[in-house]
Amino acid sequence: MTQLDVLIVGAGPAGLTLACDLARRGVRYRIIDAADAGFAGSRAKGVQPRTLEVFDDLGIVEDILDRSLRYPLLGVHAGPVTIPWRMMARHEPTDDVPYPETRLIPQYDTDACLRRRLDDLGGAVEFSTRLVEYDGPTTGGGVVATVAGPRGEEAIRARYIVGADGGASAVRSRAGIAFVGDTDEGDRMIVADVVVEGLARNRWHVWPRSGGRFVALCPLPGDSFQLMLRLNAGETPERDPAGIDRMVREATGRAGLRVRDVAWSSVFRPNVRLAERYRSGNVFLVGDAAHVHTPAGAQGLNTGVQDSYNLGWKLAQVVAGASDELLDTYEAERRPVAARVLGLSSELYQSISSRPLAAAKRGDEERQLQLSYRGGPLAMEIAGGTDSSVQAGDRAPDGRFRRPDGHQGTLFEAFRGPHFTLLAVGDAAIEALGELEWPTGGAGLEMVPIPTAGSAGVVAAYGLQEPAHVLVRPDGYVAHVATRDWQAALRRASALMCPR
Repeated sequence: MTQLDVLIVGAGPAGLTLACDLARRGVRYRIIDAADAGFAGSRAKGVQPRTLEVFDDLGIVEDILDRSLRYPLLGVHAGPVTIPWRMMARHEPTDDVPYPETRLIPQYDTDACLRRRLDDLGGAVEFSTRLVEYDGPTTGGGVVATVAGPRGEEAIRARYIVGADGGASAVRSRAGIAFVGDTDEGDRMIVADVVVEGLARNRWHVWPRSGGRFVALCPLPGDSFQLMLRLNAGETPERDPAGIDRMVREATGRAGLRVRDVAWSSVFRPNVRLAERYRSGNVFLVGDAAHVHTPAGAQGLNTGVQDSYNLGWKLAQVVAGASDELLDTYEAERRPVAARVLGLSSELYQSISSRPLAAAKRGDEERQLQLSYRGGPLAMEIAGGTDSSVQAGDRAPDGRFRRPDGHQGTLFEAFRGPHFTLLAVGDAAIEALGELEWPTGGAGLEMVPIPTAGSAGVVAAYGLQEPAHVLVRPDGYVAHVATRDWQAALRRASALMCPR
């Protein structure tokens, strides 16, 4: 029987992110997917700034940027008039936010970037391999799973199993975790990747109320568009090229449009659900297995990727000997985020018919840079803290600094990798580094001395008022900000998050 630390079921963005993170941490894992190959459609096509920061750490951000575009202006068609409309404000890179804009990239390309990175790390997805059953959640010795693949059935003993297998998750179902919410069967939309003739590619074209429908054609990188076409009540969806071509021309009133090819299509129903729990013993849920969203706001894929980024380092730490209680913080931190995101995407989707231009507007919340775990179980408010603008639980911003030897760098360069990072900002904070101890097992600690003379960028980004130690977790969130009792603060952090 194969022995593993983690069995990942599902190779979409969430499952692939987790596999990449575990691979670079040396955790024994396998990732299986029942499909014969990667997902072929565009479906989730927006990658938010915070997710780009995750991809920077995982080593694929340049691949993503090379294959993506800035979102185009909308062209809102109202009869013979086309109204130009900016969906989101333009943002230029800054020292603290190097990836400020949402990028347009079809899901099949995002998945492919992650698979290439997994290959670089020595791993691969086992396609055509499905989960048959597993022996149910436990609190002790892991799970025994049966999987069926090209070589027949196989038994796998894994310490943990992670369901990344979508809204119809077999892992979630077997664990008996309720999926709370509803599906509106009366509201249906065709989503498809199509090649269109007779339409400019410099706009995301929207017909907000065309014969009772909502129709949108968004140009994707390459030569195709993503079509979203809302069906009328009781209408039978047509997914063959001729049927989609006819429906698009009728709905837009543009006889000159021609749909020449349909690479992928699906019928979407608003499905808004949240798992009652993210953990049951040795079973965890990430991505769509834990929460499903409307497509509005480009939140689902991004939330799933960040689920896995939160869970990966915690699994690795517990495998290395940290307390199992660390894994309880996954649900405590991520489930409230999903609940907020579900509300946001649902509100935007409901506005499509009644207030289409309002529904098309995007702001800072969708970019996910302001998501925080303040007040959570790993956000350590400690004696000797500071009134800095960045607090425990917040995203750790980027920033430029100069080391004592004169070398200049950025914080994201220092964060990149599977370790914790301790920023010692100011001369007094640097002097204290020699006293500090960190456990030898699990993720290491990289100490980054930033002398007073070279700290202006970091001081500004973090709002520091005095010399400080800023401990940054492997997933880029601040564990604590301390201005004295440095060793006590670090000892408390390591007790919560490191092998004993």
